[in-house]
Formats: sequence, C-alpha cells, structure tokens
Amino acid sequence: MIVHQWMPKARCRYTCVNHSRKFNLDKSIKKLKVKDSGLINLFNCHKINELKPDEDYFKALTRSIVYQQLSGYAAKSIFKRFKALFPADSFPTPEIILNVDIEKLRSSGLSYGKVNYVKNLAYAFMDEPNIYLNLNEMDDGDIIYHLTRVKGIGLWTAQMFLMFTLSRPDVFPATDLAMRKGYQSYFHLNELPQPNVMLKRSEVWIPYRTTVSLYLWSVLEGPFAW
Repeated sequence: MIVHQWMPKARCRYTCVNHSRKFNLDKSIKKLKVKDSGLINLFNCHKINELKPDEDYFKALTRSIVYQQLSGYAAKSIFKRFKALFPADSFPTPEIILNVDIEKLRSSGLSYGKVNYVKNLAYAFMDEPNIYLNLNEMDDGDIIYHLTRVKGIGLWTAQMFLMFTLSRPDVFPATDLAMRKGYQSYFHLNELPQPNVMLKRSEVWIPYRTTVSLYLWSVLEGPFAW
C-alpha cells in the first residue's frame, strides 16, 4: 500500500505552472539580462552544466532522496554504493526495491529513515503507475502535489525532480542552503537571506528562474552535479 502524507492540492509559487514551456539556456540568459541587469556578472563570471532530461523517474527520485540534507560528496558516495547492490546494467525497479531487505539497503550508508522513504516511493510507483510514470504530462504544481503525497518527499526533492529530471524552466528552490549561500555571496549580503526575500526578488525572473538557480549554485560550489 502506498504511504502518503496529506497535502492540500494547490499551485505552488516556487515554480511555474506551464509544462509546455521548454528549458532553453541561451534564450533564458538573454531574457534575464534584460529583465535584471544585476544578473549580468552572474552569467559572465560563472559556468553551469546544461540540463539533460532523465526518463527514469524512479531512479531520479531515489537519487534525490539519497541527497537530502547531505553534502554532494557524501551523497554521491552513498548513491554509488546503493547502485552497487544491484546488477550494473540497470537500476533496480520499484518491485525489486520492495523485495530487498532493509539491512541490505542500509549497508550502502542510507539511514533507516531514507530506506523507508525509498520503499515508500517504490510503493507509490507500484500502486499508482499511471500517475508516477506520467509526471511529465502534468503542470509543475500538480507534480509537486503528487510527489509530496509520498512520505519522505518534500518540496526540495520535488523541485530537484522538476529541474534536473524534467528540465522545467521556472524552478526556484529558495530553501536550498547552497543556493541561499550563493545568493548571499553574489549580492554581497551580510547575512544569509531568508527564502521569502529571495522569492520576492525572483519574481522579476519569472519564467526563467531555473537558470538563475543553477547559476546561484555555481557561485560557491561550481556547476551543480549529481
């Protein structure tokens, strides 16, 4: 049975809602330079990796769960060990995950909580495949709603999925610590900015906030990479 957590179905102002719009890096930079000249140096002085859509939604979401609240280096190591538990030629299916012993999954370095989250995700894909295998057909707000129904997936994880798996163009994860630090550094702030302050500033960047997010990450940590 799918393990859900109740969430009200509502549009989320953290992301855009037009799923027909495609991510175009060059176009977005050109538009953003006109919208906000304060971003010109951000684009000129930093580099990012081009987004590459991923069709394996279960793998992408599992990876995001692994990366929750961890440094990139630690998370990458754990995810590598997690994948090594299974044959190298393919990522485990939800059915396989549900049949694997908890302690075996724990041996990769995952906490008990995250092991349960991954299994919750597997239940979701098994119980409601018409929803979770067709997320690309939905608007951003609907995707966030369905993903955050699964216990262990919050707004950040849903936003990572929108950005890095579906390449949605207007995602702005203002609660992400690395992005907040990048924002603080680039705009020369004395204190770490609050998410609501960043969201207010980001309104002028709609509908190209994914591009700004990627560049803000790069300020202190270089291009974001899984």
